[in-house]
Amino acid sequence: MREGLSVSEPTPKGKIQHFTDLIVWQDAHALVLHVYNLIDSFPDREKYALVQQFIRAAVSIPANIAEGFRRRTIPEKLRFYNIAQASLAEVTYFFILAKDLGYIDSDSRDQINQLDAKLTRLTQSMQS
Repeated sequence: MREGLSVSEPTPKGKIQHFTDLIVWQDAHALVLHVYNLIDSFPDREKYALVQQFIRAAVSIPANIAEGFRRRTIPEKLRFYNIAQASLAEVTYFFILAKDLGYIDSDSRDQINQLDAKLTRLTQSMQS
C-alpha cells in the first residue's frame, strides 16, 4: 500500500496513478477480505480443499488487476484483466457451492455482479 494514502481516500485531482486508485481493484480487494471472513466458519475438513481454492481464486482477482495495470501494451493489460474476470467466475462458483453445502447464508451475488460489470467496462474501454 502506498504510504500516506489509503485505498478509501480519493486520488489527488482524480488522476489514476497506482492500481489502488482503481475502483475495480478496491472492490476486488474488498471481495478478498469478505472471502477471508467467510471461510472462518467453514468446517475443518474444507481447510485444505475448498478454502484453499476459494482464497487462491479470490486473491487472483485484485492481483491480476494490479499486474495488468502495470503492463505497457493494451493486449498485455487486457490479458491480465481477462484472467481477473475468469478468477471472478471461479469465485462465483465457490460462493454457490459454499451456499449449497450450507457453509454460508448468502452467495454475495450482488457484490460479484457489480465487480464483474466494472471489470467488463474496464476491458471494453480498453478495446475501443
